[in-house]
Amino acid sequence: MIDISPELITVLMFAGLLIGLFMGHPLAFVLGGLAVIFGLIGWGPSVFYIFMNRIWGTMDNYVLLAIPLFIFMAQLLDQSGVAEDLFKALRYLLGQTKGGIALAVIAVSTIFAACTGIIGASVVTMGLLAIPMMRKYGYNEELSYGSICAGGTLGILIPPSIMLVVMASQATLSVGKLFAGAVFPGFILSALYMGYVGIRCFMKPELGPPISREERAQVTNMQVALMVLKSLVPPMILILGVLGSIFFGIATPTEASGVGAFLSFLMVIAYRKFTWQGLYKAVIQTAKTNTMVIMILCGATCFTGVFLGVGGGDVVTNFVMGLGLGKWGTFWVMMAIVFLLGMFIDWIGIVLICFPLFLPIAKQFGFDPIWFVIMMAVNLQASFLTPPFGYALFYIKGVDPDRIDIRKVYRGIVPFVILMLIGLAVCAAFPDAIMWLPGILIVD
Repeated sequence: MIDISPELITVLMFAGLLIGLFMGHPLAFVLGGLAVIFGLIGWGPSVFYIFMNRIWGTMDNYVLLAIPLFIFMAQLLDQSGVAEDLFKALRYLLGQTKGGIALAVIAVSTIFAACTGIIGASVVTMGLLAIPMMRKYGYNEELSYGSICAGGTLGILIPPSIMLVVMASQATLSVGKLFAGAVFPGFILSALYMGYVGIRCFMKPELGPPISREERAQVTNMQVALMVLKSLVPPMILILGVLGSIFFGIATPTEASGVGAFLSFLMVIAYRKFTWQGLYKAVIQTAKTNTMVIMILCGATCFTGVFLGVGGGDVVTNFVMGLGLGKWGTFWVMMAIVFLLGMFIDWIGIVLICFPLFLPIAKQFGFDPIWFVIMMAVNLQASFLTPPFGYALFYIKGVDPDRIDIRKVYRGIVPFVILMLIGLAVCAAFPDAIMWLPGILIVD
């Protein structure tokens, strides 16, 4: 054991975290490695007993069972082809509107987000479907990339979302209430994106030209209506089965995740996309993603255990409270820290590091914990878009690596990041946008 002040350990642990990430090491091993190093400094070999207890507590968390089931649901849904059918229907419905294809992208992404919480699947699927069509009609590339990336990130906020499951676990809050609280903020962001695209393309039609009359004439209005109805019914059944069972108190979120996985399996069969190879691929991908999440959870719980045990939490709390900025000034400082961390750290790491530090501060200032957690969730939308480590940027680059200029992707997401911040401000100004639905629904 070495006698080091809590202030110095706080600085060294965060410096080690940034150095490890910038060197390209996986977040789980950076967090776990720092926990071992500073745990040995603080307590010696007995720290491993602390690690075992904290990891066991994570593994024994019943709520986290929903994560692999929601991931499996998303993998099966990706195979069903529902997004392709829905995009085709909305492309015909909105195609003759200026910016109609970009509007269809955001609309499909919003509906798709309510069926799955996997960002990669949403961005890649919409990129493959929309980019060739947008190029065909001469859409502005920056607007195209920005709308696809921003729409795809809605899946991590609009329930069912694995991020909200992890947040509920770490904050010891009801998953159902967090799901309910995130519904309207997700729709607010979607409306802001669609409003921006619609207004900008109305003012400058060359940014998003409508589809040709000849292409639209290939289908009648009745055929378009039937296409929309046919493609909307299966996702609506899935949404009602998962969220409806939670919101009306029929099932817990963990049980509802099983319902969702079963319904998505039936959708794959109904769309005649079921293959044993596809099922095997879905199971393997689910196992990989779930293993990654659990590894980060284990590393982070050890990191936060050591960090709080050596007094780092008190150091951060005293620093933030000592700024003297008052209730709302402190709140926006915390939001700014989350936003900046999102440029460099995965959302799981941010949640697991910031929650033990910020939730006690929020409680001292009297913020409702559900409202505060949802505000952090809205803020974390930007972490998928802000360079240098925004995942959505690399997902869309991977759709067509040779023809997509990453610099145009970076420029394209700037307006949507600003819109995210506007959405955050709207939710702060009108807290009922978050709190109204959890207050009226029967959720556990």
